[in-house]
Amino acid sequence: MMNRPPSRPILRRLVPAILLACLPIAALAEDEPFTLHLRSRSVVDGRLATVENVEAWEPKKTAIIVCDMWDRHWCKSAERRVGEMAGALDATLKAARDRGAFIIHAPSTCTAFYEGTPQRERAKKAPYAPTPRPLVTTPRWGTAWYWTDAKREGVLPIDDSDMGCDCAGEKCEITAPWTRQAAAIAIADADAITDDGQETWNLLAERGIDRVILCGVHLNMCVLGRPFAIRQLTALGKRVALMRDLTDTMYNPDRPPGVSHFAGTDLMIEHVERYWCPTFTSTDLAGAPAFRFPAAPR
Repeated sequence: MMNRPPSRPILRRLVPAILLACLPIAALAEDEPFTLHLRSRSVVDGRLATVENVEAWEPKKTAIIVCDMWDRHWCKSAERRVGEMAGALDATLKAARDRGAFIIHAPSTCTAFYEGTPQRERAKKAPYAPTPRPLVTTPRWGTAWYWTDAKREGVLPIDDSDMGCDCAGEKCEITAPWTRQAAAIAIADADAITDDGQETWNLLAERGIDRVILCGVHLNMCVLGRPFAIRQLTALGKRVALMRDLTDTMYNPDRPPGVSHFAGTDLMIEHVERYWCPTFTSTDLAGAPAFRFPAAPR
């Protein structure tokens, strides 16, 4: 028996379903929330326990701040790890950006490199927005270039008093060789560039963003303490989370507590989870396996 073409009433019912099925997957996924598997630490029955929660974050109400992923670093080991991490971070940013997240690139002390670009102008021209409490500001360079909150968090679990170079043999000379963000991390047309706390706040307020993800380096220094980073934004009332697989520390295993570099990073992540904000992995944004440094234990 020959197949007859569908009748017109049937076609009228089928056409909407066919058109819906042909829509690009990205268009359907754009407004879907990020499903974040957030891990934190809290004291339960007198013992420190790991707490895991799943939260839905609306992409258009979420910003991702890329902290100090510079093109160069005074410590050769730190510079190598930034290079290893940059590709995975770029892929994660692209996936989040495609879903509607707002990306802020924050290569501290290097914004002059981007002067005149639309992304830098976007940050400079965002309307001023008052903060609920005074911003903590820091010098551009020097011994007090980030702030701490000893009353809230006590001391850090790793000793970074030597600035954390973990290169074998003679330690690297401390200089400031960075000039821009690592070129492997794309800066898209809709992104912004700033290392300023007030400009960051203005950008967030302009877009009604109340949830912020931090990533980049280094967790025990800049990612916690820069004017746009975890301590500041948490103190200002934003819901903050750290992408824990896309960060690193400045830690020398020769210093207390005498663990490996990567174990030291794990200790810092646990510290952040206890005192500041929850963490999650990039898998929640990009779908790919979480990033691991090649030298990190499997």
